Amino acid sequence: MEGRSLHVKRLKRGLSTTHPLRGDELRALRAWLAERARMQPEGKALFVSERRTALSRKTAWRLIRGYGEAAGLALPAHPHMLRHACGFALADQGADTRLIQDYLGHRNIQHTVQYTATNPARFERLWR
Repeated sequence: MEGRSLHVKRLKRGLSTTHPLRGDELRALRAWLAERARMQPEGKALFVSERRTALSRKTAWRLIRGYGEAAGLALPAHPHMLRHACGFALADQGADTRLIQDYLGHRNIQHTVQYTATNPARFERLWR
């Protein structure tokens, strides 16, 4: 929290990165950490269950699936969709493909191109 950044250690040979945290993200983390402290968790995991133990992968999967159903999504939601949503959001904000590649930890640019290729707004800056 002091450094206003989050280190992301990637799985599957992805590139690990350190991301700056924005004000809204810091506020949300501070609020969660206060709530987490009241729960008196047993370990050091950031996300814990009502049982005060580390939130399991399976539980996170179920929660996201349930939120997707509650939102009326046409497809069953899963955690990896959050990663894709981040890539598309960065592209929609006009982020450069290489920046998105670094942010998502892709080693191969071809895995990143899908986010920018579907965004017609990417051409708008050509005529300014």
